[in-house]
This record gives sequence, structure tokens and C-alpha cells, in this order.
Amino acid sequence: MQHLAPPLHRFVWADLASADDARAIAFYRALFGWTDVPRTLRGGRFCTFERSGRAFGSIYRLERAQVARGIPSHWTPYISTVDMEATVDMARALGACIVMPPQEYPGLARVALIADPAGALLGLWQDKSDLISDWTGAAPARGDAR
Repeated sequence: MQHLAPPLHRFVWADLASADDARAIAFYRALFGWTDVPRTLRGGRFCTFERSGRAFGSIYRLERAQVARGIPSHWTPYISTVDMEATVDMARALGACIVMPPQEYPGLARVALIADPAGALLGLWQDKSDLISDWTGAAPARGDAR
């Protein structure tokens, strides 16, 4: 299967951080028919959500300490970029706070988290996998380096 680039600067992934991942997985499986595929990365466990054999998001369990601090279950959307550093630099120059600098998730993506000037959290996603292939059936993204 040819690996195609995700659509540039569009929402391409979503993470669900859940206080009860088993219950959330059962809910989304029943509501939308999503398939959950258990995975491990960096010694941690999570599941990807898939539909028709294509991954489009993931779920992981919030740590007990996070739940104890009052962090609720929440979704984080990700927007694609082809140049993580340029996008992070531009976001910072435009007033964003870099919540998590770019990090590699081998075989999946390079990601960063920013808070826009109004405080909204947003993930940045530079695809590095064949998990999320054939995003749209369109030609690979070209041109804009961000």
C-alpha cells in the first residue's frame, strides 16, 4: 500500500485521555462501531481507534495522580504538518504556549502540544507511520513547508 501524506493543516488524529479507558472503549465501540487495537509504545499501553482498517485516533488511561488532581477525561485533536519545527516556531511567534515540545513516537508520528493565545489546547502531528495510510485517496501533500 502506498503511503500518502495526510492532508496538510487539517485535523488528522484525536487522542482520548480517559479516567476509565475500558468503559470509554466499550462506549465508542457500541456507539460508532469503532475497533480498538491494543498497542504498546515506550513501555506504555494504549489502543488505536480504527474504522475499516484505518487508525484515526487513540485512547489511553489517565494516571491516578492526574485523576486525583482533577484532570477530567478529554479529547485532544491534532492538525497535520510536514515541518514540525517550523510550525512550532511560528505558533510561538504568534503567541502560542508550547505545552509539550516535539516528541518522536517511533512508527507513529512526531507530535507537539500547543495552547493557542486564547488557551485552547491543540496537537500538531507529523506523520511517521503506515498505520494511518491512505488518508483521503488524494495525492501526497506538496508545497507549504509548515
